[in-house]
Amino acid sequence: MAERKTAAQIMKKKAFIRARIERQMPKAQADALWQQATERLKSIMDQYADLPKGMRPHTDARIFPSAAIYLAAKERLGAQAACAVIEDAAVELTGRYAKVLAGLMRVPGMRSLFIRIWDPLTRRVFGPDNGFKNVFYPKVKGEYRMDILACPYCRYFTELGCPELTKIFCANDDRMYGSLPGLAFERTGTLGRGADKCDFCIRKV
Repeated sequence: MAERKTAAQIMKKKAFIRARIERQMPKAQADALWQQATERLKSIMDQYADLPKGMRPHTDARIFPSAAIYLAAKERLGAQAACAVIEDAAVELTGRYAKVLAGLMRVPGMRSLFIRIWDPLTRRVFGPDNGFKNVFYPKVKGEYRMDILACPYCRYFTELGCPELTKIFCANDDRMYGSLPGLAFERTGTLGRGADKCDFCIRKV
């Protein structure tokens, strides 16, 4: 079983966020902010030390470091600027992934395969073992539907005092899947935006 990554190891993977911080303040101040965020991340991870392993790809890799960086940046930059740091980094990262996916969707047969893999993928990565509560719908050719009724992003961002970050991660789905050639991504609401569920439908057009 792989050991849990340390806060310092996780923060090394967030260099793309640090680069945005360094654009807004002298390097010495950015270094101090980053150290503060690393210490805050360690504290958060200690606070939630007993979470199931299946949740770590969400909590340790995304939720907890985003909260730690945001909360540290908020003290120095203010809430609006700190939120922009996290959101701009998310836009940059998901934009790169979306470009790769768009290229793949132009490969013959890839759109059908992409839809078929969503059922096993979501059950493995976004299922109960990962902190989600779901409604999985019967399979329909050329379409995949799922609802999320409880979400660790919504829960832990709220518990950590930064529920405003949830919307950024809600929007990542739109950025990733909203412009794929030959596919439609449809959603009417998310938990992070005040709806009673996150509905998810992707289908061939």
